[in-house]
Amino acid sequence: FARAGADLILVGRDESKLARVGNEFRKTGRAILTLAGDVAEPNGAQTIYDKALSLGIPINILVNNVGGRRLDVAPEHVDPDDWDAFFDLNLTSALIACQRIGGAMLNRGRGSIVNITSIAGPIAIKGIGGRHYEASKAALTSLTKSLAADWAGRGVRVNAVAPGVCETAPNLKWFASKPEFKQTFLDHIPMGRLAKPEEIAPAGQFLASDAASYVTGSVLTVDGGFTCW
Repeated sequence: FARAGADLILVGRDESKLARVGNEFRKTGRAILTLAGDVAEPNGAQTIYDKALSLGIPINILVNNVGGRRLDVAPEHVDPDDWDAFFDLNLTSALIACQRIGGAMLNRGRGSIVNITSIAGPIAIKGIGGRHYEASKAALTSLTKSLAADWAGRGVRVNAVAPGVCETAPNLKWFASKPEFKQTFLDHIPMGRLAKPEEIAPAGQFLASDAASYVTGSVLTVDGGFTCW
């Protein structure tokens, strides 16, 4: 987004990582602001988004790129408190962002929201437990479509990107401990490889941009063909 000409407000839990990424992106010549906070907890999410609004800078694009599963147990053994915590992480964080940041867009009559869902929303990923991730990402997809319908007449578009298996740091760490699991994924991807993060980002950039001015309520799948089979 910065390379495409956008100024950024970056939100994350780790101040040192935020500083490093902020300095890296400033090389693009864009204005980069960073806010440290944890949106996985509803009160924390409300605080950090209100802080973003208090900067007084109109936010025209919102990308909700928060999520994780980190719990691999049989569904029948998932603790309800853990279930709630992961729904806060994967779903409620996006809802609060849409309420706060999206609400300001509604007041201005324009804006674009991109939620990062997952191919795990419409399908169950083989060999993984918990199912809190599948359920919460499916709910995020439904929220995307519902908000798109409610806000289309008020100038705010809401879409989603559903990535496949991507070479993120957590996934690479996970696959290093379970190489056979990585191979299971590779065997199921027609393109025969995992996605690189920079292959996911342009999908969000398209949905956020004026090139998608007649697109709302859509989920753009970027999975190397995983969901074809």
